[in-house]
Amino acid sequence: MMEPYFIAKFIHILAAIVVMGTGAGIAFFMFMANRSNNPQAIYVTTQHVVLGDWLFTTPAVVTQIVSGLYLMHLLGYSFQSPWFLAVAGLFGFIGLCWLPVLKIQYRLRRLAKESIEKGHVTAEFKALMRRWTLLGVPAFIAILGLLVLMVFKPLSVV
Repeated sequence: MMEPYFIAKFIHILAAIVVMGTGAGIAFFMFMANRSNNPQAIYVTTQHVVLGDWLFTTPAVVTQIVSGLYLMHLLGYSFQSPWFLAVAGLFGFIGLCWLPVLKIQYRLRRLAKESIEKGHVTAEFKALMRRWTLLGVPAFIAILGLLVLMVFKPLSVV
């Protein structure tokens, strides 16, 4: 029989892979669609990005929180440790970037549909896409920081 710790750790790692992979995939496909300047391709991509965030990213983030807290409980880690405070800070920072990105994605989808009707990608879409990118890059770097903290635990955790 597998111990609860290993099951929780596996779930936690799997959720981290989904967050990282979905984030990288969404960023890549949005970037490539935007570069194409093809309103139809951009519209289809924005539709899939919104759906992908709800189907994959959101459940994985919730799973990360729940499994992470459970692992801390199982291991007896302190919620006042520098390690946990760094993890919580990065997680909060990522959330502060990600929540506006979700809202922006809905606007991008609407603007992409309008671009089809106009026959070209609008300047408003391009400007909003830059804002989406400016929020996504630091969030993605912070996710890498979380992975370093998760794997190497460089700060005292107990």
